[in-house]
Amino acid sequence: MKRSPLLVIFVTVFIDLVGFGIVIPVLPFYVEGTKFDASPRVVGLLFASYSVMQLVFTPILGRLSDRHGRRPVLFFSLLGTSLGFFVLGFATTLWMLFAGRIIDGITGGNISTAQAYIADVTTEENRAKGMGLIGAAFGLGFIFGPAIGGILSRWGAHVPFLFAGALSLANATLLYFVLPETVTPDHPARTSAATGRWSQLVRALKQSRLAFVLAVYFLFVTAFSVMTASFGLFTLYRFGFDAHDTGWIFAFVGVVGAVIQGGLIGRLVKTFGEPPLVIVGALLFALSLVLIPFTGPHTGTLALLALGALFALGNGLATPSLTSLASKSAGAGEQGGVLGVTQSVASLSRVAGPLLSSALIYSAVATLGQDGKPHNMSDASVAHTFWAAAGIMFVAFLLAAYFARAYAKDYRRGAAVPADAA
Repeated sequence: MKRSPLLVIFVTVFIDLVGFGIVIPVLPFYVEGTKFDASPRVVGLLFASYSVMQLVFTPILGRLSDRHGRRPVLFFSLLGTSLGFFVLGFATTLWMLFAGRIIDGITGGNISTAQAYIADVTTEENRAKGMGLIGAAFGLGFIFGPAIGGILSRWGAHVPFLFAGALSLANATLLYFVLPETVTPDHPARTSAATGRWSQLVRALKQSRLAFVLAVYFLFVTAFSVMTASFGLFTLYRFGFDAHDTGWIFAFVGVVGAVIQGGLIGRLVKTFGEPPLVIVGALLFALSLVLIPFTGPHTGTLALLALGALFALGNGLATPSLTSLASKSAGAGEQGGVLGVTQSVASLSRVAGPLLSSALIYSAVATLGQDGKPHNMSDASVAHTFWAAAGIMFVAFLLAAYFARAYAKDYRRGAAVPADAA
């Protein structure tokens, strides 16, 4: 496995996620400030516009990388992300805010291209280990991004966006000079894109193996999104934590996940194979979601951290394994397109999860007090969101168990999968 290209991909995804993480805590304050005086609904629409653009354009970028190469798609997508952040930072009107988020959403769906690059430079046996680097970069990016955004916002709410734009520009420059191209003229992806166009991608998506993988992946990310959307409210009313305290909990979860996905996943896949890790990961994920509502001041913060580590372990085992399975469910000529569809499924989940969480929380809150806090919220009302996410994960566990049994011959300790297997 080539280490230097993977290192560049890791840095690329890490910097990309740092920029994304910067937006999360800063954008609401930026938009609702005196400069724009926008409503919370506008904030939600800004976040949604980014997710919708990623949903639509991620598979397109993946397929373009099959046709024209991974390097140019990654390079121009980073330039687009940089432009989107600069438009956001220099915005003077609401339409400029939306333009910045839409530009970033269109060009920012480059994770699938990075995953396709990893598929190009790794063997079937090392595929999950390579995909684990993406997960590790995700975890670390979400740790450093919000922290950087909070620190830089002291010099103005627009400063973090300008910093993120400069960071993406530097990232594009590094990639341009360091990253070699993997899609050579005789590469199956380029041949496929030139001859079969979208037909081979459509055939790959019709495979029952890939359909199962995408279904489980959708449920995983949906449950993850429900949990993250509800966790801050839970820690506020159960433990009395503020944003700073909850941020440290997320940082701890991110570190555990980064260690698992960045260091251990490769060895585990070689020993057990991807499907068993997805099954175990789903079960641990569901168990942590069931138990979190039982924590509180009577159990202490240590219990919450332990369940956070359990959650990170489950997610860390399953997510790179699912991405590896998706990659192995397609031929070399469809990697970019199939992994692009996989990331679009994740984008759809990140829309569905918060919507479900909001509906559950809204139905549990009757009134707001003068302090703006929901006085009629009981312990059970927040617990319902976690238990709903646990139910989603249990369905994912059942699907993963069926998948492992149905396709046991195809997936065994990371073995190669026949290209024509259905």
